[in-house]
Amino acid sequence: MSRAALIQSVIGLGPSWEARPGWFEQHPATLSRPQETLVETDMEPEECPAPPREEAVTPAQPAVLLAPSPAADIAPPVASPAPQAHASPLLEWDALERTVRDCRDCRLCQTRTQTVFGRGNKQARWLLIGEAPGEQEDRQGQPFVGRAGQLLDNMLSATGLDRDRDVYIANVLKCRPPGNRNPSGDEIASCQNYLIQQIQHIQPTLILALGRFAAQTLLQTEKGIGQLRGKLHSYQDIPLIVSYHPAYLLRNQPDKQKAWQDLVFAKKTFGRLSAD
Repeated sequence: MSRAALIQSVIGLGPSWEARPGWFEQHPATLSRPQETLVETDMEPEECPAPPREEAVTPAQPAVLLAPSPAADIAPPVASPAPQAHASPLLEWDALERTVRDCRDCRLCQTRTQTVFGRGNKQARWLLIGEAPGEQEDRQGQPFVGRAGQLLDNMLSATGLDRDRDVYIANVLKCRPPGNRNPSGDEIASCQNYLIQQIQHIQPTLILALGRFAAQTLLQTEKGIGQLRGKLHSYQDIPLIVSYHPAYLLRNQPDKQKAWQDLVFAKKTFGRLSAD
């Protein structure tokens, strides 16, 4: 199995058609050779490729945060506004985790099974930020479990990353909204300082915001994913890239290709930052 076919299988993009040896020579006028898949065209054997040129990011409306630029060129990041949450004294990591566990600052404390603080390596250089715990996360106390977590693990693995060794994963909200509804503004505001302190502790090289609410909270914008992805942003001087939430990808299979492009873009950006 080729590298491209293996990656496609891992992240659920489906197989690509390949003719058996000698088929084109026996049928010269029937079909031209199929184009290589997007992943295989851009994937180098030893390193992650530049984001594919075929997929130009075209927002529905002109983006204001950052002018569109070719995906292969990493433009200087545009700084996000300062967080609106009131700054609190930085707690030690264990104290912060206890504070989150005992938090009763919003109505979600009444319906949660437990809080979901985060998971991974606190010294990781990658920080992945999702939106809010779902039903399985609420039960297990871990972010990104179940089918969405498995998809995320597969995509990280395809880029050479291990979720427990190479990344730290957290959510904007630490408690599950009932029925997996969207987070409300007051719930995000109540929880935002916990995330700010996690970021201050970890000091990642790169942040990957997964989902609309994560991106909008960190960048203080109302723009959608389509307008934010494919560009390099900045949160408090930390480079930030936006992509789709894995749970969304389970419902919208065609956008897995775009999410893969976002990961490729993030991997290239990280490599460039690490070399500086």
